[in-house]
Amino acid sequence: MKKMSKLTILFVCGAGLGSSFAAQMAAEDVLSKLGVNAKLDHCDISSAVSMRSDVIITAENFRSQFEKFTIDSNTAMVYLKNVVSKSEIEEKLTPVLLNKGAI
Repeated sequence: MKKMSKLTILFVCGAGLGSSFAAQMAAEDVLSKLGVNAKLDHCDISSAVSMRSDVIITAENFRSQFEKFTIDSNTAMVYLKNVVSKSEIEEKLTPVLLNKGAI
């Protein structure tokens, strides 16, 4: 089965610095374990809306803010209760990666 082109995963928090970067670092370990090579980036919410990405990973507490925006229907949203929990990232990201054909 042909793997799709490299996935783009965006990690998002309020300022685009702290928790999004921490989530990105935790997810790097998960993606490595799953053998997924993806392009990772982090930013704030307003920037995320205008950027094209396959997956947006953010904290659960930003859900209401994202629901105010129109996100591309091809972009999968992953909301985390604990942005540095590798087990939660793996549990919630694996079905998305399967759906996108990345694994």
